[in-house]
Amino acid sequence: MTTIDASPLRGTERPGPRRQEVAASIKDYILRNRLKPGNLLPTEAELCEAVGASRSSVREAVKILSALDIVEVRHGHGTFVGHMSLNALVESLTFRGLLSGEEDHHVLGQVVDVRQTLEQGLAGTVIDTLGEAHRAELAALADEMESRAARGEDFLDVDRAFHLKLMEPLGNDLLVQLTEAFWRVQAIVAPTLRTEPEDRVITAQRHRAIVAAVVAGDATALRSAVAEHYAPIRASIARAAQP
Repeated sequence: MTTIDASPLRGTERPGPRRQEVAASIKDYILRNRLKPGNLLPTEAELCEAVGASRSSVREAVKILSALDIVEVRHGHGTFVGHMSLNALVESLTFRGLLSGEEDHHVLGQVVDVRQTLEQGLAGTVIDTLGEAHRAELAALADEMESRAARGEDFLDVDRAFHLKLMEPLGNDLLVQLTEAFWRVQAIVAPTLRTEPEDRVITAQRHRAIVAAVVAGDATALRSAVAEHYAPIRASIARAAQP
């Protein structure tokens, strides 16, 4: 007696694995042809021929690569090799941070650990690298924080600019992107914590202490100022973890 395979996948293309295979083939194509960020990829028809896949498979693969910022789809212009981005990391960490936020803010604590470790670990290099212009810009940003804090206003945009400016002179794009990525995660997840009205003023003062250490050219003082800067949010996380 002949046995009939009733599997719904028999004789059909498995969409999930196939998309991943085509996505890998497109990445290989980019590498083989030494394409750089911003370079235009072939048309959809040419890409289908190059990787040996159907239009539907290529479209699905491009969606996967676009979500990872490996390619960038500009409607009406084509598909381009994407620039370095940590958006996927931010999305994932933000979700995990919000998911754990109701209980113990475990992920947020780890994000704070990474931010503090980066800034303290690079304190000596920051001191050696920051020029007069960058120091003046950091001081101006600290002034703006203190002004807004005194008026009871938020200064998230200024805080972001401050930490990026601290890393910018190092000339390492990945460091700058990591700094921004972890800053974004903290900025989204931290509001789930209970804060006090005076926290804005304290935060502004801690940024002023960082500027003072940078101006003094004191790496030890900078490491200490960075630790003090993250102390309030660590205290908030500890309070939230209590029964």
